[in-house]
Amino acid sequence: MDRADRKGAEVELPTMSGDLPIVYIVDDDVSVREALEALIQASGWQPFVFASAREFLAHPRALSASCLILDISMPDLNGLELQRRVAADRPDMPIIFITGYGDIPTSVKAMKAGAVEFLTKPFADDELLNAISGALERSAAALHAVVEKEALRERYARLSNREREVMRMVASGLMNKQVAGELGISEITVKAHRGRVMRKMQADTFADLVNIATKLEKQN
Repeated sequence: MDRADRKGAEVELPTMSGDLPIVYIVDDDVSVREALEALIQASGWQPFVFASAREFLAHPRALSASCLILDISMPDLNGLELQRRVAADRPDMPIIFITGYGDIPTSVKAMKAGAVEFLTKPFADDELLNAISGALERSAAALHAVVEKEALRERYARLSNREREVMRMVASGLMNKQVAGELGISEITVKAHRGRVMRKMQADTFADLVNIATKLEKQN
């Protein structure tokens, strides 16, 4: 790998743990691991290196934007096999494949399985860094969606059964008077429930509440 100009390669990404974005490296070639570790560290990211797929799988997961640089050909558990496991267990972790023996059928198989890039050695540093930058952006967006989904579920769980009924009806477009008639309660009571729902769900406007209700419905 040559030392191409890395200006502009660094990116600032929000992470869920407050740490630097993580770049995992799995390659059985120690010289490749060391070179990639130095390159990634110099680019402002946090590298974690592993000599085998099984070492990587045994490593505890961090809740942070991350991607995986993965050698396609390794003993024991190869890159494509590890890709299948990562796709099932860590869908927010994009994979960048690197190989010294690239072939079209293998690269097609990897890309169809969700890899974001397939690089054949030797490759330019900036080519890899650009791929990492894009992968980390995708990971940060995916993690944000997961965190938002969990936050909505937690807020919804704090609603009473009556508040959930009111939320569902109001979000469907019914007026307070109509909701009152459907539930057999007063309109003033409906307004009170609606106000508590807005506060608990952290909805500033009616449009926010409708959007939240739509997201929750898609999760079910």
